[in-house]
Amino acid sequence: MKRILLKNGIIVNSKKCFIADILVEGEKIKKVAKSIRLKSIGSNDIEVIDCKGKYIFPGFIDGHTHFDLSVAGTTTIDDFASGTKAAISGGTTTIIDYGTQYKGETLKEGLKNWLDKAKDGVSCDFGVHMSISDLTDTAKNEIKDMIKAGATSFKLYTTYDIKLNDDDLLKALTEIAKCKGITGVHCENDGIIKELRACVKGDNNKKVISHALTRPAVSEADCVNRLAYMSNITGATFLAVHVTCEEALNEVKLAKEKGYKVYGETCPQYLYFDDSVYKKKFEEASKYVCAPPIRKKKDINALWKAINDGSIDIVSTDHCSFTKAQKALGKDDFRKIPGGLNGVEQRGILLFDACQNKKLKLERMCALISENPAKLFGLWDKKGFIKEGYDADLVIINPNRTTTLNLKSQVSKSDYCAFEGKKLKGKIEKVFLRGKQVVDDKKNIVENTGRFLKRKLYKPV
Repeated sequence: MKRILLKNGIIVNSKKCFIADILVEGEKIKKVAKSIRLKSIGSNDIEVIDCKGKYIFPGFIDGHTHFDLSVAGTTTIDDFASGTKAAISGGTTTIIDYGTQYKGETLKEGLKNWLDKAKDGVSCDFGVHMSISDLTDTAKNEIKDMIKAGATSFKLYTTYDIKLNDDDLLKALTEIAKCKGITGVHCENDGIIKELRACVKGDNNKKVISHALTRPAVSEADCVNRLAYMSNITGATFLAVHVTCEEALNEVKLAKEKGYKVYGETCPQYLYFDDSVYKKKFEEASKYVCAPPIRKKKDINALWKAINDGSIDIVSTDHCSFTKAQKALGKDDFRKIPGGLNGVEQRGILLFDACQNKKLKLERMCALISENPAKLFGLWDKKGFIKEGYDADLVIINPNRTTTLNLKSQVSKSDYCAFEGKKLKGKIEKVFLRGKQVVDDKKNIVENTGRFLKRKLYKPV
């Protein structure tokens, strides 16, 4: 059995940082102690790694990715093979992808289709949320089967061609609540968007800013408000995914104050960019088209405050990557630009840099991308924590080195880096997945070591 001893590292959890040693045996964390002496554990067949001055995080969990997703007449450039390789390179040892039940399919067929996408190999552990787009009687009865299969979280949409109307949203929330699952919802008012988009004429069809103008903050806030009330009526647990703006954030806060079972998620693109990106030339502006769109500077400030004060519970990526050629499908009509951008490999080091610059505490970072996702997505018994008996998913970061985000160093198959040129404080040096070192300074990445995770029911954060 492979044994590794990590010495003198600064262990980060949501409560405090402290210097300790970690003994890894096989796939698990065997011991965490202030000092583990070789004499006490035997020095045969053990690798010792000195981590003095370096931070050790539990492996990051990204609960919002879209790999190999067909959308807007094309398919995301990152499939499960390249997407999970990108994830592990940035310290994300577990992703949970949004599987989709398309119209006419059963939930079982949708889940099988998504598991089949991963058959060629994955480089980090993964789970599947189940998106419900066709709430037939069969689908309602299959919700409990999804839970048994380990897909214990669900996704509903209020826009796009896979949206549910209010009647079906209420019915779906009711059935999921009966099974004690958690439901993420893409919150945008489809009627508002359609009406505003229908009013765009002439040259404005070619302007990328039209994307943001026709998906306003009020559209998002309206749906967060309605879903919060629906969740309370049904007893459901509701996760407002990719919260982008102060207006929607206020609805999350209000629901929390009322005692509703509501959680909030945001993503790096909403923390680092404002809508001025949409005023650039098409090739550059189109890179940042995502839904909901990137908002105002005031929203950036509100979101940073929220991830610090606990109003936002997790930071995921909504990694949905394309190439510049795919984005160019909408050069004559902004409505045809496929929405999404990459970020699964950049999230961890971006937030670590924020810690170094005093915008975020290390402990809070750990909660946002390790501990809280583990709880909400049913991995709290083996992932997200540095504890004895847990999977040895570990990320070692050197605070005295720097990372420059650019296309040259990017692992994703996308031919642009949304965060091009950002120089950050800190460097992810080593990543362990279930006790196996799979990343060494990002130069060497061990592929195809991931597994499908059957997840438990969520735990409140």
